[in-house]
Amino acid sequence: MAARLERVGMTAAAADLTHELMERHGPLMFHQSGGCCDGSAPMCYPRGEFRVGAADVLLGEVVGGTPFWMSADQYAYWRHTHLTVDVVPGRGSGFSLEAPEGVRFLIRSRVLTDEEWGRVLAEPPLPTGADLTG
Repeated sequence: MAARLERVGMTAAAADLTHELMERHGPLMFHQSGGCCDGSAPMCYPRGEFRVGAADVLLGEVVGGTPFWMSADQYAYWRHTHLTVDVVPGRGSGFSLEAPEGVRFLIRSRVLTDEEWGRVLAEPPLPTGADLTG
C-alpha cells in the first residue's frame, strides 16, 4: 500500500525550534483549533497535556514523530490544503510552548493539486481522536 499523502510539514526553522522544545519538554504535540485570535494558530504542547477531542483529526506527524491535530470544524475548511508550520518573530499565545522564546508558530498553506486531491479521496479517512479510545 502506498504511503499516505503528506498533509502537514515544517520549515527548517520550525523544525529546529521544535527539536529545541523537545529537548526541554520531552515529546510534543501540535493542535490547531480554529478559534479566534491565537486559536487559529498551531499550538504546541507537551504530549498528553492537551486532551484531543473525539472529532479532532490527526493530519500527520512532523519532526520527531510529533502528532499534528486539527479540530474537525477547522479541518472542514482546510481539507483541500497542504499545511506548513513555520515560525516568525512575535508573541503568540501564552499557552503554546514557543511563547517565551519571542516567536510564534503559524501556518502557511497551499491548495492541493488535482493529483494530490485524487490521492486524498482514494485514501482511508484520517484518524480522529475517537480512534484513540475506540
